[in-house]
Amino acid sequence: MQKNVFDVLQERGFIGQLTHEEEIRQLLADEKVTFYIGFDPTADSLHVGHFIQIMVMAIMQQYGHKPIALIGGGTTMVGDPSGRTDMRKMLSLEQINSNGEKFKKVFEKFLDFSDDKAIMVNNADWLLNLNYVEFLRDVGACFSVNRMLTADCYKNRMENGLSFLEFNYMIMQSYDFLMLYQKYGCTMQFGGNDQWSNILGGVDLIRRKCAGSAYGMTFNLLVTSEGKKMGKTEGGALWLDAEKTSPYEFYQYWRNIADADVENCLMLLTFLPTEEVKQLASLQGSRINEAKVVLAYEVTKLIHGQEAADEARSAAEALFGQGEEKGSIPSTDIAVQAVEEGIDITDLLLLSGLAASKSEARRLVQQGGISLNGAKVENFADVVTLDNFEEGKVMLRKGKKIFHQILLK
Repeated sequence: MQKNVFDVLQERGFIGQLTHEEEIRQLLADEKVTFYIGFDPTADSLHVGHFIQIMVMAIMQQYGHKPIALIGGGTTMVGDPSGRTDMRKMLSLEQINSNGEKFKKVFEKFLDFSDDKAIMVNNADWLLNLNYVEFLRDVGACFSVNRMLTADCYKNRMENGLSFLEFNYMIMQSYDFLMLYQKYGCTMQFGGNDQWSNILGGVDLIRRKCAGSAYGMTFNLLVTSEGKKMGKTEGGALWLDAEKTSPYEFYQYWRNIADADVENCLMLLTFLPTEEVKQLASLQGSRINEAKVVLAYEVTKLIHGQEAADEARSAAEALFGQGEEKGSIPSTDIAVQAVEEGIDITDLLLLSGLAASKSEARRLVQQGGISLNGAKVENFADVVTLDNFEEGKVMLRKGKKIFHQILLK
């Protein structure tokens, strides 16, 4: 007998809040449910916080339920105030559409859209052509301003100033749920815990307008054991786009998380069976690093593919692992002073012996044959600084198998 997906999500630590726990559990056990999660294309890449939601959609589909991936082409024109201390940057329609196209490519990696098993829609299709007065009379009349102002997404912004533009966001998202309910029989909306107020608005709107039953469920945000949001790097968000966060940097982020966060991340960000996750998380002392390697590899493989994950793992092992202990990786010392103001990547290739001349070094870079700490070097004019050194060293790679360490002295 197949397990109820509700129990799977609960066991893996996804579930935060629910509108009707017993009804949702029963529905997911007895029926094939159509549900949706919305993604506003406010940037040109999804980040790891979105990945939690994508994992939920993928798991739900594995158990026979139908996901709707909603691109927020319309809602992004307004901007969600949830979790914000200031107003979002206004984007043009062209930017929003371009970002949305990039989101679609990520969804297609994880969801099966064949034979109507999942669908992708854009709320711009119904939001951008609304008649404002008709919309206010039809939908706005269903919302109490007093009640809306008690929602966290608005309450937290009142001191800093909440624009009337953003105040419309909850109504627009609620209308999305109503439209999907009417068009596709969508009865459930999922999202992060910060979407709770918006989800409740949609559930209530469907009840008022259609006397229908609708349900909401939120998922825990990706946080550390200390309650701090994960997925932030020195360079900003941990993006899913390899152009914004390299596979190596992505891999290293998970390889370096705190011991206490390993189990939660394995549960939320991989498809490894629960029993295997528990076993890995139970490793003691330095052996917990074995679990971190599995986590880093599995998440990188899901996002960037096996080849990129293999390369990231090889680079990490070459830089920090057994290879150097066996003395198999050649190295060159360099004075700290030589790097303080930066050193050209071509000079570093000459110093290491990976290139015999400046022209060869430039050609290697132009052909995509040089990586620095696992990230491909795109420009032969790039400068290496002290910030590139990890634990006093950087790893150069020529092709796929030739490694060379540069060590600070």
